[in-house]
Amino acid sequence: MKSSADLSIGELADRFGLAAHVLRHWESEGLLAPDRDALGQRRYRPGHLTQVALIVMAKDAGFTLRQLRELLATDNPMDRPELLREHVRALERRIARAQAAKDLIEHALSCPRDFHECEHAQQRIADAVPAPKPLGGSGT
Repeated sequence: MKSSADLSIGELADRFGLAAHVLRHWESEGLLAPDRDALGQRRYRPGHLTQVALIVMAKDAGFTLRQLRELLATDNPMDRPELLREHVRALERRIARAQAAKDLIEHALSCPRDFHECEHAQQRIADAVPAPKPLGGSGT
């Protein structure tokens, strides 16, 4: 029997602004385990709302599904401190790249020079060009 608090996959997806196939994918990845009704249709209890909110927040923070599965495999995410520390380092790298991009755009907006004449912009672009790879060592 359906509880009035139970949600269908469509109702849960709508609640979070997700497509239903996203919830099915998370289920196939072991992140969600909905109940099934007598017809075999997925039914989500109130606790699933918290679980989906946590997954959405973690995805927004850049966690992969593999990392999420590892974190959710335990009752306490602090049981995986190295995974969390590495993710903090990855976030710090992303923040630094985003800040550098923001700085360049802000400079472009305030620079009186043409883009091709702006030494600052040209230097930033030159710094972004990778150095040539050594010849003959990779076997490709």
